Amino acid sequence: MPAGDTAELSWAERPYDDFAVEQLEAVTPGERRFGQVDGPFHSYERRLTVPGETSGTSDTSKAVEETKFSLVLPWFSWLFTPIIWLTMRRTARGAPENLQRQPWWAPPDRFTERHVLILGLLAASSLISAFVNTIFTQTAAVAADAFHVNNAGQGIGGAVVRMGILLTFPIAMMADRIGRRRMIRFCAFTAPTLCALGAAAPTFPILVATQTLARPIALTLDLLIAVMAAEEMGKNSRAYAVSLLAMASGLGAGVCVWTLKLADFGTQGWRLVYLVSLIWLVVAVDIARRLPETKRFAAKHAVAPKFDRRRFWVQASVAFFGNIFLGAASFFQNRYLKDVRGFDAGRVALFTLVTATPAGLGILIGGKLAERKGRKRIGAISVFGGSIFLVASFGVRGWPMWICALLGGLIAGAAVPALAVYRVEVFPTARRGSSAWWVTTFALVGGSLGILSAGGLLDRHFSHVRVMGGLALGEIIVIFIVLTMFPETAHRELEDINPVDAAPSPTPVSR
Repeated sequence: MPAGDTAELSWAERPYDDFAVEQLEAVTPGERRFGQVDGPFHSYERRLTVPGETSGTSDTSKAVEETKFSLVLPWFSWLFTPIIWLTMRRTARGAPENLQRQPWWAPPDRFTERHVLILGLLAASSLISAFVNTIFTQTAAVAADAFHVNNAGQGIGGAVVRMGILLTFPIAMMADRIGRRRMIRFCAFTAPTLCALGAAAPTFPILVATQTLARPIALTLDLLIAVMAAEEMGKNSRAYAVSLLAMASGLGAGVCVWTLKLADFGTQGWRLVYLVSLIWLVVAVDIARRLPETKRFAAKHAVAPKFDRRRFWVQASVAFFGNIFLGAASFFQNRYLKDVRGFDAGRVALFTLVTATPAGLGILIGGKLAERKGRKRIGAISVFGGSIFLVASFGVRGWPMWICALLGGLIAGAAVPALAVYRVEVFPTARRGSSAWWVTTFALVGGSLGILSAGGLLDRHFSHVRVMGGLALGEIIVIFIVLTMFPETAHRELEDINPVDAAPSPTPVSR
């Protein structure tokens, strides 16, 4: 690409320091070659060619800058490589100071090749987790109709599936004892395999039984992904990483929603959706092959330190009260669209995609703001605004319903990176997996309570907006706890948040 005038050339002759730190590796007449000292690339080279130097003229108008790079980003290089390529047009970006700082879309901390590899594999893992976590919620209404199950029965099934998390505590314990990598690999294979068994369920209780095994394992996979991300990312980029993983989860849930159209192929079409889960075994193979163990787990650290009950109950309370509303709203949305608004499976899928996809933007913005403005403020504002619009989406029809659902998802999405990262930040390494599991369990208990309450009230002919509005009162408790009891963890190392990890243990954790 042309380097331009003399001023631009003078900047191009200096090593850049944006998402990669360069060093000058070779100087020859008419050419400068730069390499990467620190950055995310597997290979990197920038060449600056100035033909005027070799011809003995002072003409710099034909100077050319060429950058070649290789990014080892599993599964998502197709998305980020074009963005990086556009960013490489440094001399066309205007302000010279852009050459000495991270691009706006990049993480606050400079990523290394290891960061990129791990984050890509964790994002791929999030696809598996989200698909399996979403599938029963999305298919419960049509499956219940096929088996002639009412709202209350559907609600009981949803609650039972969520309570299956109790079966997966050994996985979380093993993650703290033998490593995050091994348990992530186990969950990545097991969750989609068990999920696919739902395609052969002869009755609704058997369908519930298959997902009572599959969904909790997928949830455990999700919390272990968060644990590994927190332990590997820099102190200024944990919320950013969570936001990217949440967006990947949104994509995984979106794939599930896209396949929901298969449910329109007769009364048994929903079974095809469960068979699609087997495609994730391809991702699981790659995760097993390339995902490393976290450095924090591999290092010596205190084994099973004293349990901080206050920190736990603060996190558990937010998870419980927050999911009373969110669990019911997500579980009964499809039933509401189907029974009250007359949507078929295809239109339900369209509604979900149109209103939920922009939530990815809210997640990304929330991750950036959480790192800059602090987690507590962004989390509280997002919970409040998102709840109002989500409740309203159950009380209006036509385009206002679509707008309210879209704004609700967009605003609530910003709370995900701001608050979800707390579940792993505030617990020490030796207890991070099991503590996060318990917090997730309380979230599911709250969601189950919300689903059971909503199912019973709806069968008693209470309107959806009244039911959801009543359950949303739990979000007020969430906001109060966040603002008054949560610590501010932005820009702090995990060892600063958990001093017990700062002192090495004389005995390494068994692996």
